[in-house]
Amino acid sequence: MTPNYSELFHALRPEASLVLGALVALGFDLTAGREKASDARWRAAAAIALLAVAVAGYFIITSGAVGSVFGGALVLDPLARVTRLGVLTLAALTLALLPGTMRLRHPAEFVAVVLFATTGFTLMAAAQQLLLAFLALELASLSLYVLAGFDKTRPESAEAALKYFLFGGMSAAFLLFGFSLLYGLTGSIDLTEIARRLQTDPASPLLVVALVMVLAAFGFKAAAAPFHLWAPDVYQGAPASSAALIASASKLAGFVLFVRLLWGGLGGADGRTPAWTTVVVVMSGASLLLGNIAALAQSNIRRLLAYSAIGHAGAMLIGVLAAGRFGPAALTYYAFTYGLATVGTFGVIAVVEGTGRCHDLSDLAGLHRRSPLLAGCLLVFVLSLAGIPPLAGFFGKFIVFSQALRLNGLASPAGWLTLLAIAMSAVALYYYLLILKQAVVSPSLPETAARIRVPRAAAAALVIAVALLLALGVFPSLYLRLFP
Repeated sequence: MTPNYSELFHALRPEASLVLGALVALGFDLTAGREKASDARWRAAAAIALLAVAVAGYFIITSGAVGSVFGGALVLDPLARVTRLGVLTLAALTLALLPGTMRLRHPAEFVAVVLFATTGFTLMAAAQQLLLAFLALELASLSLYVLAGFDKTRPESAEAALKYFLFGGMSAAFLLFGFSLLYGLTGSIDLTEIARRLQTDPASPLLVVALVMVLAAFGFKAAAAPFHLWAPDVYQGAPASSAALIASASKLAGFVLFVRLLWGGLGGADGRTPAWTTVVVVMSGASLLLGNIAALAQSNIRRLLAYSAIGHAGAMLIGVLAAGRFGPAALTYYAFTYGLATVGTFGVIAVVEGTGRCHDLSDLAGLHRRSPLLAGCLLVFVLSLAGIPPLAGFFGKFIVFSQALRLNGLASPAGWLTLLAIAMSAVALYYYLLILKQAVVSPSLPETAARIRVPRAAAAALVIAVALLLALGVFPSLYLRLFP
């Protein structure tokens, strides 16, 4: 078959827009922006990046192509379209938080790496072959390693980047080894062809090894126990905007790629129940228990959010189990709305850090007096993470848990996991209320009593995130009807 490069470029116009935006931001900063003040350089770089994201979103919305592209390397289906738009939305909110909150040098470099990471995320959402999936995942991962260590003034940032890189490099080796075994067993890198050949060929011990390797690698990417050890240090040490992107868009794209690989390529590996479901059940239960219980002992707000993310990863893995029968709509809804709440929470942290210290929970004391806007937004974000109606976080948990119970009833592993997740949601509510107690109830400390000026771009991003969480919580069909 002759490759159709015109078709490939048409399908990759969103990614081309992001890469071009990164190059334009770098070129502008190196020429016209060299003599400008730091704040002006941040605004210019963020504006160029937001324009690139908007153009990429326009191409996704107006694209009429559906189906496999370039010999099956990419698949443009509703899942890919919705995920790419979700990733772009989370990246745009992250970029909007940069002006006025970042105090680092080299704004264009930071913005360019954010766009490169977003390019990797969008490719992950549409990848249909093992090779492209690995390349997209590593493009995103390498970009995130750089973003985690971008703050050269803080040793914690360098430590976070080093740990993230070492753990990430090991997970990449596991993933590539698992992919190589799958290729050796099936003779194909196409997920559809792999699924077909695994259904006809008997199970092999090498297949078990490949599954373990792949699941370990994706457990790292999702920050799921027992592959979670990098998350608390990275969330604590990375710049707030970097941590926001790591915790939101990477989770959405990663879980979509996870679903495509497991259900699209390995779903029929042993005939009836896929062989990997037991491992996913164990990872989900361990993540729910460890993440939520360990979060109770945290006084550092970023580490608390990291352990909270581990707990949410456990709940999303329940959505992975249910996606085989009910489709990925519920899982992506959960991941996207979780990303909105997480980006917003880290956005509030970034704004508070711009005027002083925001490390421990006590640093949020009296936030309702220092900035009613920030306190109100944080209230919505934290309550959505806790799953309180009518916010989107509640409906995300509700639909995932209800689908899990419909799989094989309450007495099945998915049913037990759902009961555990509901119990851990009650535990999570306690430590989320600790955040709100400081921000909404506690009085200001003398050293943190000054009012906080919220940059206009950051305020707009936070308000948009709040509006989306409210709208998707009250009208979840706005999102779910995008899937056939």
